[in-house]
Amino acid sequence: MEKHLTAPFTEEKITQLKAGDYVYITGTVYTARDAAHKRMMETLDRGENLPFDVENQLIYYLGPSPAREGRVIGSAGPTTSSRMDKYAPRLLDMGLRGMIGKGKRNKQVIDAVVRNKAVYFAAVGGAGALLSKCIKKAEVIAYEDLGTEAIRKLEVENLPVIVVIDTEGKNQYEIAVREWNKEA
Repeated sequence: MEKHLTAPFTEEKITQLKAGDYVYITGTVYTARDAAHKRMMETLDRGENLPFDVENQLIYYLGPSPAREGRVIGSAGPTTSSRMDKYAPRLLDMGLRGMIGKGKRNKQVIDAVVRNKAVYFAAVGGAGALLSKCIKKAEVIAYEDLGTEAIRKLEVENLPVIVVIDTEGKNQYEIAVREWNKEA
């Protein structure tokens, strides 16, 4: 099923998505990778507010390359999501509605996705130059000293992703393996 959604997301929008759905996202998306997630956890541990309110937001695990002249952003391909697994449940429990990355997630993340009615999307790895064309505006909002790993606020238009883990915990990676084994 192909769907078009505007971010930020509501629980109502997210619960309609099913593992395997193709989704085109338009709206606001934030970026954060390992170093930014570590800093966010340290900020929370000190009892301080995060640089942006994560409630109903979407984090794209992205560290873009520098923008070429005339471009908003450089290559914008996804980072391996498992590197954020130790941080994701806490953010999901705070109201984060979704994540975009690539690769599998651990059981704690999947449980947090289900518990919080969130979703995990995959973007196509290796297609960063193509994905960057969907980014219409990019602004560093925190941790500028981290360079490409700084947190950015993006405005995206029709960013193509696939629902990997839906609000019920159905996992497209596992579904695809089962279907492949039936046909093999």
